Amino acid sequence: IKAVLAVIVVFLGLTPWMNDVFEFVSKPLREALPEGSEMIVTDVAAPFLTPMKTAFFVAVFIAMPVVLYQVWQFVAPGLYKREKRLAIPLMISSIVLFYAGIAFAYFIVFKVMFGFFASVTPSGVDMTPDISAFLSFVLGIFLAFGLAFEVPIATVLLIWSGLVSVKALKSARPYVFLGAFIAGMLLAPDVFSMTLMAIPMYLLYEGGLIMARVLIPAKARAAASA
Repeated sequence: IKAVLAVIVVFLGLTPWMNDVFEFVSKPLREALPEGSEMIVTDVAAPFLTPMKTAFFVAVFIAMPVVLYQVWQFVAPGLYKREKRLAIPLMISSIVLFYAGIAFAYFIVFKVMFGFFASVTPSGVDMTPDISAFLSFVLGIFLAFGLAFEVPIATVLLIWSGLVSVKALKSARPYVFLGAFIAGMLLAPDVFSMTLMAIPMYLLYEGGLIMARVLIPAKARAAASA
């Protein structure tokens, strides 16, 4: 209930400025559009519903720390002290990495990707994207990059649980590199964003191995001695 209330409070706070929120989210695309081109509306209610949906999803992203904290409050009583010591930095790291993935998509991926799409638009075709289709597209990208940046957390959890050793993960680097591109192909809507997702995903995998050595040094030392 507290998690839902946090989302509602942030959403109500954003509602008076929902058009400004949509303009901010759509800025990378609008800047990439050819001169004279504008975004269009094909649904009667879209001028109202699309900015409102944008404000809602932005509210969910903003309230995510509160949501995850409430999840932590539910899970924490069932953990041992040593598990709590590991879980707290993992939870904080997961929030930071999720926001980092969204920021990477907004400030880097969108700028490069939309510029590329505008440059390859066939002659005689006007690039006038619909605002509803745009919202669905960017939400998918945000979610994909937010989840992709959680790779270090998944790596640490695999090592901590004992399912996989540090040594096994190190030897699996070529397969992880290939798997990053396969995951990017499944999550990203085009080959351009697939590449921009796969490379950071592999680098984050290496970061997860470093995090494992810091957070669970006992297992890292065991792997090194082995």
